Amino acid sequence: MKINESVENYLETILMLSKKLPVVRSIDIANELNFKKSSISVAMKNLRLNGYIEVSDAGFITLTSAGLEIAEKIYERHDLLSKWLIALGVDEETATSDACRMEHYMSAESFGAIKNFVLNQMNL
Repeated sequence: MKINESVENYLETILMLSKKLPVVRSIDIANELNFKKSSISVAMKNLRLNGYIEVSDAGFITLTSAGLEIAEKIYERHDLLSKWLIALGVDEETATSDACRMEHYMSAESFGAIKNFVLNQMNL
């Protein structure tokens, strides 16, 4: 399975939901992303078949180590880029929206350079 923006968004959403809910279910993901449950079911099946999530008999979704690695990478990018844009004076809604797009297409080299700059120069 190719890791694309959609896969990254699903994994990041599962990670974020797991931080605030006791368990994550397909309906939680559907509500968070404002998608139909049928679309989520297809996506979860693909993520499960490719080893990124596990689904319990009760329907609880957890990230595998491979899924968690991707989710944490994307979440780190989103968090740092959002904070950086806000520090530059971008309003929070726009910064969050822009960071969501940027996080998927930026090379590891460019993100590393931005991360080093932000952490060393801006103390975010």
